[in-house]
Amino acid sequence: MLIVRARIRLSGMEAKFGSNDLLPLWVADMDFRVPDSVLEKMHERVDHGVFGYTFASDSYFEAYENWQKTRHNVTVNRDWIRFNSGVVNSFNYLIQMLTTTSDHVMNFAPVYPPFFDAALKNGRPISVVELEQVDNTYEFDFTKFEEQIVRDNVKVFLHCSPQNPVGKIWTKEELEQMFDILVKHQVKIIVDEIHQDFIRKGENFTSALALSEKYYPFLYVLNSTSKTFNIAALVHSHLVIPNAANRAEYDEFAETVAHYPLSVFGLVAAEACYRDAGDWLDSLLDVIEYNYELLKEKLAAALPLAKVVDKSATYLAWADFSPYLNGRSLEEVMEKDAKIAVNHGDWFGQSGAGFVRINLATKPENIAEAAERIISALS
Repeated sequence: MLIVRARIRLSGMEAKFGSNDLLPLWVADMDFRVPDSVLEKMHERVDHGVFGYTFASDSYFEAYENWQKTRHNVTVNRDWIRFNSGVVNSFNYLIQMLTTTSDHVMNFAPVYPPFFDAALKNGRPISVVELEQVDNTYEFDFTKFEEQIVRDNVKVFLHCSPQNPVGKIWTKEELEQMFDILVKHQVKIIVDEIHQDFIRKGENFTSALALSEKYYPFLYVLNSTSKTFNIAALVHSHLVIPNAANRAEYDEFAETVAHYPLSVFGLVAAEACYRDAGDWLDSLLDVIEYNYELLKEKLAAALPLAKVVDKSATYLAWADFSPYLNGRSLEEVMEKDAKIAVNHGDWFGQSGAGFVRINLATKPENIAEAAERIISALS
């Protein structure tokens, strides 16, 4: 059973949006309390009373490996797994390790803003490939992709799979064609799969780890329970490195930035999630699907020119309201008139102008209220 809790994020809303009087639907975490089975294991660990250094147990690896196999048809060797405090930290560390300040880092856009920061704030030039909207989803041109890799002498490709915010699942064929081009030009590939568990029914997610071993010398895959089970504050994630030489290089580098990356509560909670919370996740996916359809239905009836992009994954809706802005800014419409806090599309790249990202991981009443407020503000 899903239990809704008030969002603690309200305390940060004024700093972000200049007001506390908004319906919060921006940052990508959830309103739902974590599964009871997870709370029970955490209470047991608290009652133990000793919180010194710890290590991942065999039972932890077994739970993680079983989850990846049963949910994603991926076989992970536990020797490949490294831990970190979060996926964003991991891809920042990898960019620091794999590049110099003259090396270009490439990503697709629209994309989660820390993807831009990972290059720019580490002093690396960025090479952005803008995805093209086709039939209410997103695609890209492989020829232009390769030409840009050559032009910018790209060294690292930072990939979001599934793609946040547009909700795209990359097909096996797309990934293979993309990776073949990257390997041809000796580009290292970092894949953030943190949204891998939020797949709509009838859709198929392909992990980079399910592809051919020929990509392993170039591949680093990141995932975590933090998004899936709403436990980001427990600072725990996985960095999966299937190539032995790359693992050795990372281990040496990690000694300088993340000497002890394990969180005792992160380990306890993640193992409980993988072992006991599959049914909880399935119930959550049903709520997200209901909210997505609810939002589309209400907007289509009142604002037919607005488009909610067809999503295959994530718990985020990507909606284009540009036909109704009439020169007004998103800040004016969403925050001042509609009184909701959402992510502005241009935060995700230039092609996001006029879009907003709406968090669907809340109770349906909040989505209905948000839709009515947007309709009122734009009518």
